[in-house]
Amino acid sequence: MRLCAWYLYGEKHRGYALNPVANFHLQNGAVLWRLNWMADTSPRGLGASCGLMVNYRYFLEETARNSAAYLGSKQIRASEQVLSLVSQFQQNSKL
Repeated sequence: MRLCAWYLYGEKHRGYALNPVANFHLQNGAVLWRLNWMADTSPRGLGASCGLMVNYRYFLEETARNSAAYLGSKQIRASEQVLSLVSQFQQNSKL
């Protein structure tokens, strides 16, 4: 979970999210909202993402601001759950 949070939040390509789906939603003003353990237990889901799924949440009154922050200064809005996992990853990682 921590590694997935870091991948979605911290791994960048030219300052933007490395994951193309994350990049799409963040460009459109979504918040990186929640990671779900074993949410997709199909063979494809297990093979592609170890069963993990992510939710992006759109707060309509904030989408323009979030999109501008992401596109302009590469800031990703994320929930406390995701930020907590990122923090745990950073504290425990040897990467």
